Amino acid sequence: MSFGSISAESHESLAIAMNRLGGKSNTGEGGEDAKRWTPDANGDSRRSAIKQVASGRFGVTIDYLNNADEIQIKVSQGAKPGEGGELPGTKVDAGIAKIRHSTPGVGLISPPPHHDIYSIEDLSQLIFDLKRSNPAARISVKLVAEVGVGTIAAGVTKAKSDHIVIAGHDGGTGASPLTSIKHAGLPWELGLAETHQTLVMNDLRSRVVIQTDGQLKTGRDVAIGVLLGAEEFGFSTAPLITMGCIMMRKCHLNTCPVGIATQDKELRKKFTGKPEHVVNYLFMVAQELRLIMAELGFKTINEMVGQADMLEMNKAIDHWKQSSINLDALLTPAQKPHENTGTYQTKNTRP
Repeated sequence: MSFGSISAESHESLAIAMNRLGGKSNTGEGGEDAKRWTPDANGDSRRSAIKQVASGRFGVTIDYLNNADEIQIKVSQGAKPGEGGELPGTKVDAGIAKIRHSTPGVGLISPPPHHDIYSIEDLSQLIFDLKRSNPAARISVKLVAEVGVGTIAAGVTKAKSDHIVIAGHDGGTGASPLTSIKHAGLPWELGLAETHQTLVMNDLRSRVVIQTDGQLKTGRDVAIGVLLGAEEFGFSTAPLITMGCIMMRKCHLNTCPVGIATQDKELRKKFTGKPEHVVNYLFMVAQELRLIMAELGFKTINEMVGQADMLEMNKAIDHWKQSSINLDALLTPAQKPHENTGTYQTKNTRP
């Protein structure tokens, strides 16, 4: 959710909410106004902690990177894997064009690949360069759930990434092509389980933090994610809904009727969302997760990570299509090469 795809009001409200909670908001690939890096008079901060570096490199400057707690290399997006992206020219006003170092009214296309990443060695070089630009920032790589993502994640970990995101096909971007939303990508559960199991089997899991996202909405979703191997979780669609999104799927048309996914000044006046709405929602998600953890007998997230044997198929589903589904590989705990193999991040890979 870059600044440009959504309005400044909604983008800044999300940042304020996450900073109040102690979480992290993401700039998306559109850069960030330097004015947001200075705290407000009331103590709130509109600064996004995660600065994204995508294939178009829009808004990426050394100042942008230096004002990050985490720098995320977006290799792909869950709802439209391998397709790149486009911000329509109708959304590129003077302010957005300035931040993205472009021209007002001209559509901005992000190519499907990063043209400086054609091998794992190229990715390793970019990670190294970003760590040199901001040694204090955590470096993240965003991947999508797909066949073989575990092998890719192992390479990313060996390239000394601190953090990996596994994005599911349910990503709620309203600007993706309908064919991609309906037919591309895989559920985050499959990609997450494969990634966690592969990293554990290769004794790499302790080097990296795994995050997942893709239509997470409840504490139950988070609990399933933890049991499958994730430590961190991304929420996008649900926080927007708490701020007024009504899922019109018109994000690319610049005609969002609630002032979220638009740059039209008149429509932006209709935005009624507040940071408090997001804060309250995420507190309820956390409370539900606490109840589930207590029911399962876990005191901390770390001891819960990867305990996939606590999950089972829903036997109440009685349908002939279900008879061919076998989730044994998904619900089997990762095989450890030795008893001291870590199942969550414990080692610091920063210089």
